[in-house]
Amino acid sequence: MKKIYAIASLLLAIIVFSTTTSQACTNYLVTRGASTDGSNMITYAADSHVLYGELYFRPAADWAEGTMIDVYEWDTGKYLGKIPQVPHTYSVVGNMNEFQLAIGETTYGGRSELGTGKQEGALIDYGSLIYLTLQRAKNAREAIKVMTELVENHGYYSSGESFSISDKNEIWILEMIGKGNGEKGAVWVARMIPDGYVSGHANQARITTFPLEGKNSISSDKMDKIFNPEVTNVYAKDVISFAKEKGYYPKDGKNKEFSFSDTYAPVDFGAARFCEIRVWSFFNDVKEGMDKYFDYCKGKVEHDEKGYATNRMPLWIKPDNKINVLEVMDFMRNHLEGTELDMAKDMGAGPYGNPYRWRPLTWKVDGVTYCNERATATQQTGFSFVAQSRNWLPDAVGGINWFGVDDAASSVYFPMYCGSTRVPKSFAVGNGKMMEFTNKSAFWVFNQVTNFAYTRYNAIHPEIAKKQKALEKKYLSFTKIIDLAAEGMFKTDEAAAVEFLTDFSCNQGDNLTDEWREFYGYLFAKFMDGNIKEKDGNNQNPKMKQPGYSKEFYETIVKTTGDKLKMSGDSH
Repeated sequence: MKKIYAIASLLLAIIVFSTTTSQACTNYLVTRGASTDGSNMITYAADSHVLYGELYFRPAADWAEGTMIDVYEWDTGKYLGKIPQVPHTYSVVGNMNEFQLAIGETTYGGRSELGTGKQEGALIDYGSLIYLTLQRAKNAREAIKVMTELVENHGYYSSGESFSISDKNEIWILEMIGKGNGEKGAVWVARMIPDGYVSGHANQARITTFPLEGKNSISSDKMDKIFNPEVTNVYAKDVISFAKEKGYYPKDGKNKEFSFSDTYAPVDFGAARFCEIRVWSFFNDVKEGMDKYFDYCKGKVEHDEKGYATNRMPLWIKPDNKINVLEVMDFMRNHLEGTELDMAKDMGAGPYGNPYRWRPLTWKVDGVTYCNERATATQQTGFSFVAQSRNWLPDAVGGINWFGVDDAASSVYFPMYCGSTRVPKSFAVGNGKMMEFTNKSAFWVFNQVTNFAYTRYNAIHPEIAKKQKALEKKYLSFTKIIDLAAEGMFKTDEAAAVEFLTDFSCNQGDNLTDEWREFYGYLFAKFMDGNIKEKDGNNQNPKMKQPGYSKEFYETIVKTTGDKLKMSGDSH
């Protein structure tokens, strides 16, 4: 049994390595009772080296009976086929719709035979599943129903996915994996995060055991009961029987001991070290005592006789203190600071403490494999957001998609109200592409600043962080005023209120891009050529410092070069 498990773990490690280098994302979930203002919040970092960061917009629309919609795979643009359109679709800004419903995801891969493209004739990939659902559902429970029915009716094209689904009252996590070839659809489990708790997922399935049929739990053949508020767990009726049929779980195994994650996506070194550690970094920031899971997150996974991991983290935790939206933004900027794996502290950080490592994720020396860390903040982020849903406001006002492009550590989240009917031009789809640079695009403007900072991180990034904080605090102050004004306008002129919110959101986004473009010029002038320059009053020449490298780095140079650079004789 252990030998079979070891082989399976090796195969799954390959899958995890492949997934985390292509489409690797991070989601954090904060329920109303865990937030300072009573809002639900989920985050999403869309991480891919080839994903162009832009803000999608799909206006509400009515459709004639019999209309079909084309489905394209989100990652590649591959045409998958047509499905029937619904009579009316809702307005969607980014990953949030007009009713404050927001959806994020992370890819965990799972068993390779159930992965992307393995189900012949499948039409729904995970990206299309998100955006189709946002156009068709008003709340999280309805979203789960729509998502699971879409893959049941049209097949599931992608590999294993974890979805964060939030509305103004609840937050759910839905984990899904396809059935492979020969059987349409997917198996899945969805669980509501208890109010007052936080959760997260980052490219590793996290739902283990779950309550079976009962007062609070239903199977998919009773989906009509999902809108009962007492129901907090829902699962595919064949999620266990399918695993037994395929040999993933013993036929005589007890159903109550069945773990979704350990069966369909077992945790191995890569899953823990590259994926679970990002969830841990969030948990560790909000609760004391999480250090007991650090060995697990470093890749020391312990297993029982079934091959199930025994030392993994809980699906959700109760934070020690309530969390505000600015803190949530900062959680997305973590590089494992303050731990022994702090990416700014080892030789790979270079002379300027750069907490980034260029790919590949793993590498070999003398036949031995080593790894770089995969932290929450990463260079390959296309876009990220903090979706905030607030149930005490009209929907168009209550939902804010705090949106940013490029690396979250150096991005700025600006407020995009979910009721907006257009998006800022500098963030709009079609304004540049991955291989088509334009200085009018927020994605390219932010990448200029970020990539310049990578060259001398400990000198340049503090300036970025200072400006980032100032802008986000300003935006938060603005939204408090905008909330009041728009809420009042809704009582007399809803259309005017929506236009007011749209103008505000678009102005903030485009003004941010303009300001960041000027900021790049300031940084470039100050830090070019390895110098640090400051204006010196009205003098022609600026004040200049040439800080060189750190003492530790100079010592490393001497250790690795010996007397090669040593000056001899009486030199001055």
